[in-house]
Amino acid sequence: MAAHFGRRLRKGAATTAVAAAAVAALSASQAPGATGEDTHGRRATAGAATSVPGTDGNATGNSPYYTDLPPLNSPAPSPSSSADSTTPGSGGRSEGGIPATVLDAYQKAAAELRSSKAGCNMPWQLLAAIGNVESGQARGGQVDADGTTLHRILGPQLDGNGFALIPDTDDGAYDGNSTYDQAVGPMQFIPSTWAWAGRDGNGDGKKDPNNVYDAALAAGHYLCRNDWDLSREADLHSAILSYNNSQDYLNLVLNWMEYYRKGTHSVPDGSGGVPEHRSDDDSGRTTSPGPSQPPRTKPAPKPDKPRPDKPRPDKPADGNDKGGDKGGNDGNGGKETPDPKPPRPPVPPTPPPTHTDLVDHLEDAGTKKLTAMAGDAFTERIGTRAETKAGKSIAKIRVRFTITGDTDATFTGGETVATVATDAKGVAFAPALQAGEKTGDFKVTAAVVGRSVKGVDYTATVTARAADTLARISDTPLTCTPGGEFADQVQLKATYKGDIADKVEATATLVKSETDATENDKGPYFKDAEGKALHTLTGLQTDAKGLLTLPKLYADDTTGTFLLRITTTGGATLTVELEVAAATEAPETPAPSPTASS
Repeated sequence: MAAHFGRRLRKGAATTAVAAAAVAALSASQAPGATGEDTHGRRATAGAATSVPGTDGNATGNSPYYTDLPPLNSPAPSPSSSADSTTPGSGGRSEGGIPATVLDAYQKAAAELRSSKAGCNMPWQLLAAIGNVESGQARGGQVDADGTTLHRILGPQLDGNGFALIPDTDDGAYDGNSTYDQAVGPMQFIPSTWAWAGRDGNGDGKKDPNNVYDAALAAGHYLCRNDWDLSREADLHSAILSYNNSQDYLNLVLNWMEYYRKGTHSVPDGSGGVPEHRSDDDSGRTTSPGPSQPPRTKPAPKPDKPRPDKPRPDKPADGNDKGGDKGGNDGNGGKETPDPKPPRPPVPPTPPPTHTDLVDHLEDAGTKKLTAMAGDAFTERIGTRAETKAGKSIAKIRVRFTITGDTDATFTGGETVATVATDAKGVAFAPALQAGEKTGDFKVTAAVVGRSVKGVDYTATVTARAADTLARISDTPLTCTPGGEFADQVQLKATYKGDIADKVEATATLVKSETDATENDKGPYFKDAEGKALHTLTGLQTDAKGLLTLPKLYADDTTGTFLLRITTTGGATLTVELEVAAATEAPETPAPSPTASS
């Protein structure tokens, strides 16, 4: 195994707690742009013994992470440095090297985000920094050719004993634990977050938190939500803290991101370095082991053994003094001295109820009918109110809105999940819905984050793009001779409520009369790809400017006036006259009469 990260903190520390404290202090001092201390006056990591039900506010549930710092020098490989160099002056060759498949996953995820969320400005070095802090780059690149970890990477079970309290949400599907959740995979997503944030990054049709391509893309989209622009320091800090809510974590990720920005290189899969120190390596703290971890608890103190009473001079050594002092001269009223009992462990105080504990149900807050045309934004927003059992509104409740169903509709910003806190009136308004191109109904579910109470389901409908007006671009008469072709093509413009109606479906039919829409098989016609006559065209669509240009029209030998009817989704209809007539012969010019001779 390549040299481990952070050895400069390893040997001299008297305890692991000293090493962890040194990491925290050095991280705070080196972090670029990091300001202030943790708002709780301590490390807000998994080791803070947080007991927050359903920690949905971050990706990892504030699970432990690696605290090793980057080397002080640039990670760029140097000809004079050996591959195993790990001292601060070595240039950091092994620490700066990222396993090839893992590095490829970060860079592909960042490239996808440059296309899908250009305003986020996602640097791949941020994904690399988080991947290193969360899993040591998938434990030094222990992945197969498809990017799936060779062994599952699991955080400790989040049972509230030294960690956040997150009861099982996936029935053990991802973490193998059907009692409590655990962070999973190279980017350490908890199952409840992966359920909505998961992505398919390698195109195999699955969203697997154990696959570095899927996990890296999911982490990128997670960090790019809320319209964050990661080129702005405030947004960058907010995004990182949303991943794991700790000032130490923020400082550490910023350090590694800056380190990778100075240069890095790929190393073979499985040969990367693995960190040594974790944020939960606090001396004396009891942690909750995962299914595959041995308990790491301090043994309970043994009770002191009772000392035997020494025989008194006036009393037999065996204590069988039948004429003994009945008045209790033994100092204990004649009773035997009981063995001392071990002290009972202190009972932790019951935490006071939170706002979330008071929620009994969610109620709709007057949301009107949710309908939008394909490609348009919904004008109505979803409002949900959090209430107690008595119907009293509750502020500061986090409500999660989730879009489900066969739809490509999203919230503003392109996400299908949004978490919003209720306002002073207890109402949370979901971000505006944006319709995609798929028509039909879909569902939006409102649920309380961290508490299983009655939620609210909303049905939203996307209708087909429509036009209410059709008009010809030109007023030139459309004429043709029998057996010929029309010189001009029919061109139309579609509008809806005065605006351009783009991508609207249309049908063109040669009809028998104004009152008879039956297809007319005589007279003008279109041609299919094989040159056969067609009297009806379907699947037509207006372009981005609302324009529709029909194919060329031809005429058979039948003369007369014919009707072409064009209809669109939404009810717009236009009937155009087509005239087929024989060409008129020009009158002969009489020959000039001969001039009389004189």
